[in-house]
Amino acid sequence: MKRICLLLLAVISSSMLFAQEEEPAEKKFFKKENLFTGGTVNASFFNGTTALGISPYFGYSINRFVDVAVSANLNYISQRDYDQYGDKLRQTIYGPGAFIRLYPVKFLFAHAQYEYNLIRYRYIPPSSQGLPDEKFRFNAPSFLVGGGFANGREGTGSFYYISILWDVLKDNNSPYVDNLNRPLPQIRAGYNIALFQGKDRD
Repeated sequence: MKRICLLLLAVISSSMLFAQEEEPAEKKFFKKENLFTGGTVNASFFNGTTALGISPYFGYSINRFVDVAVSANLNYISQRDYDQYGDKLRQTIYGPGAFIRLYPVKFLFAHAQYEYNLIRYRYIPPSSQGLPDEKFRFNAPSFLVGGGFANGREGTGSFYYISILWDVLKDNNSPYVDNLNRPLPQIRAGYNIALFQGKDRD
């Protein structure tokens, strides 16, 4: 875990140094027009499962190649007939995170994101059994890596994006692995909103 955090810090630091080198000295280090926000919203309904979630973020474009941001996630999942007919499983997953996106070209990016997930389970046995509900609480770190496509990042700075990510930490409690501890692909789509950009983006 420490190695991953140090790697992220090294990448961000080197990116910031590169940004300083490529811009004239008279420009300010911090420019409000490089701030952005955005996020993803998801809703899924399949095989007795309902999944709802939102993941907002707030970030800064270090230069035209690198974006960094802090994020949060909140997800609710409800499943019927989870272990046996008539039972229910309800999960609430939330927590902070941070990510870095690298753009080798203007419409493609590599993505690395750390999340710390706080997970709350509630298992409801079939009503015919008359058993009490079971509640569990645990935490799980995740380190999601992958890539994506950005439509319209150059210009106003606001754009749609879609990405596919995998949790390479594979913590046993991660919401992004299956019951055999294999990482499940996470497809995320959302919108990035430029806060102070004009018509052109640095």
